[in-house]
Amino acid sequence: MGMNREILRIAVPNIVSNITVPIMGIVGTMIAGHLGDSVATIGALAIGVSIFNFIYWNCSFIRMGTSGITAQAYGAGDRRTTTLMLARAMIVSIVVGVAIVVLQRPLGALALRMMNGGEMVADYLYARVWAVPAGVMLFGLNGWLTGMQNAIIPMVVAIIVNVIHIVCSLWFAFPLGMGIVGIAYASVVAQWTGVAITAAITWWHYGRGLVRIAWAEVWDVGAMREFFSINRDIIIRTLCIVASYTFFTAASARMDDPTILAVNTILLELFTLFSYMSDGFAFAAEALTGRFIGSRDGRSLRDCVKKCMVWCAVICVLYVGLYVGWWRELLGLFVEDGAENTAQIMEYAGRYIGWIVVIPVAASWPFMMDGIMVGATQSRIMRNSMLWATAAYFLLFFTLEPLIGNDALWLAFTSYMFLRGVFQYFMSERLRAVYRQAEE
Repeated sequence: MGMNREILRIAVPNIVSNITVPIMGIVGTMIAGHLGDSVATIGALAIGVSIFNFIYWNCSFIRMGTSGITAQAYGAGDRRTTTLMLARAMIVSIVVGVAIVVLQRPLGALALRMMNGGEMVADYLYARVWAVPAGVMLFGLNGWLTGMQNAIIPMVVAIIVNVIHIVCSLWFAFPLGMGIVGIAYASVVAQWTGVAITAAITWWHYGRGLVRIAWAEVWDVGAMREFFSINRDIIIRTLCIVASYTFFTAASARMDDPTILAVNTILLELFTLFSYMSDGFAFAAEALTGRFIGSRDGRSLRDCVKKCMVWCAVICVLYVGLYVGWWRELLGLFVEDGAENTAQIMEYAGRYIGWIVVIPVAASWPFMMDGIMVGATQSRIMRNSMLWATAAYFLLFFTLEPLIGNDALWLAFTSYMFLRGVFQYFMSERLRAVYRQAEE
């Protein structure tokens, strides 16, 4: 029971934190669905959110690269390395965030052209871009806190940030009449508030445990080479994820029927509910894997991996039951009853809902494998497995799309989710390569 308690101590706060993210997305989609033409507004928001997902997912290397090394240092009792990792994460976060703001016009023009975004998408993009530096800094802070085995601070901040975002979205969009741009500015207010709160709580909680460091140590060539070597592989891996998700929205937008984009967007939000729940246990696996490797505790590592897999299977069963029994009620949250296109959206959703039932089964194991590999800093395996899974994704889509249309997109996406876990399992010698790290 001790290991289950440790897993839940980290997983439950992360689940709460993660669930607030899709709730924010769901609320945004619901607001968009009540702003005039549901199909056009939901589609514009979907494209805008996809562009920022592209940005944020490509910056997630900061979180993952920080958490694995920090967790191993925490397990080894190395306070100097944990302090240095916090400094490095913050420096990299600030540089990346500021660069994106400075380059917003050329990057935005490219994104709009690639995603076939119109004026409504452009307005959303150039308003929300001011939240990016704050969002990237939160990646660095949360990655460090995960490595320090602390899931409470990110949970508290995530709740505050998302409550602020929801309240401001409703206020800006309706009483102030800002529409979809109001949702974007709500992100700016919420993200910067989150950075201020996280920094203050982190300093209050960990200030005494941090050691004095010199800037020469922060920029140590060997340590930075390791940090960026891990991050290079994670960046490539993340680019594959972003390409897959972004292509999913782009392919939906390019299909002949515009209703498909709205339906695919809503169904993907339902899948997101599952993915963020599963990621809670993946984060627990990430933190504990790094910790047990750092402390050279092979027995606890094996026990942790086994129990995390069981918990992930339980979540999978719960979500399959939820989607099978209540998918109509869940979809009803996204569209206004009696509004134009509502009946058509529900009809189309019924054709493809089976994929949302299947995906949790295909994706639960891969999510857990991601967490284990991040904690073990096995970035090369993560990179290579994702390259192969992404290649299979595009091959399946372009081969089958002329034959089965939108079903080809869902089949390719589901296969991509499943294969990334299979490849990681065998590339890690059925996890033996990870276990050896704790036994050397």
